[in-house]
Amino acid sequence: MGGGGGGAAWRTLGKKWLHSTRALTHTRIPPNSLLSLDLPDVWIPNTNYTSTANTNCRFIPSSRIHDVKSGIAWEICRMKNAIGKLPGLAVLLVGKRRDSQTFIRIKIKACNEVGIASFIAELPEDCTEDEIINVISSYNENPSVHGIIVQLPLPQHLDQEKIVNAVSLEKDVDGFHPTNIGNLAMRGREPLFIPCAPMVCIELLLRSGVEIIGKKAAVIGRSQIAGLPTSLLLQRHNATVSTVHAFTKNPEQITSQADIVVTDVGVPNMVRGHWLKQGAVVVDMGTNLVKDPSCRQGYRVTGDVCFEEAIGVASAITPVPGGVGPVTISMLLSNTLDSAKRAYRFT
Repeated sequence: MGGGGGGAAWRTLGKKWLHSTRALTHTRIPPNSLLSLDLPDVWIPNTNYTSTANTNCRFIPSSRIHDVKSGIAWEICRMKNAIGKLPGLAVLLVGKRRDSQTFIRIKIKACNEVGIASFIAELPEDCTEDEIINVISSYNENPSVHGIIVQLPLPQHLDQEKIVNAVSLEKDVDGFHPTNIGNLAMRGREPLFIPCAPMVCIELLLRSGVEIIGKKAAVIGRSQIAGLPTSLLLQRHNATVSTVHAFTKNPEQITSQADIVVTDVGVPNMVRGHWLKQGAVVVDMGTNLVKDPSCRQGYRVTGDVCFEEAIGVASAITPVPGGVGPVTISMLLSNTLDSAKRAYRFT
């Protein structure tokens, strides 16, 4: 049950990856390159947990910013009436992953609800990078498309970084372009787009009255999609931020000192109750499918945080499902609308 054992398991596995990846990476990049340090984060799940009731822990409801969607629909209607134009969002799906197909359906449905025109390109699992980049290039040149998203993850034979970077900066509504991330990292700079899930995380904290300035924050995970931009956003809001990753020794010692804990690593029940400081605020951005024969679908959705233990310690927590996830789509729509306004010079 203890987190220390889990940390030891990560370090052991991390060393195995370190040994195997060095042989691979040193044949492709110089040993003194920073890229030689880019080892994959591998997390070991916890399977045992205990339930602790706490009536003092409150949920951070995503409903606080659900009105964003109705505001987007109103703005799109105003744009259509004024200039006869609509925002357009293009989605690129490679392969037939069930979870990716589900996410795409949710995004397209949300577009239809607010009046955003949607474009879908589906490519087979074994397609080439050139085929994908050609599709992206066509969307880059299409004036009716204002946002382009590449549904991740991509098949392993594809260079995800190269493909994501092919999206035009002005249409990078996911906020993953290196220039957007770089501007987010630098004080005095403003990115065109901020990644949606991290933006939701900060909005939920602010709209729930959680103080960020001067607080200690621990972000578990450092992915370019969630962990890294969340850390950067918290720094921009003047929190003191620590990053926990799969090579961090004794991660619970870091998280247990944090006023705010954010996680998105895709490992159910990884964050235990003793990882948390009494009264901490917890934002769980993880979305994991766990087999559960008692559920109609055969599985249930859970986060990275052991919810039953966390509610005995935390002062506030985002539930999974129903926390960060539902609002992330609204932020994607908002970014697409902003891109269209910029393209049409509509205010």
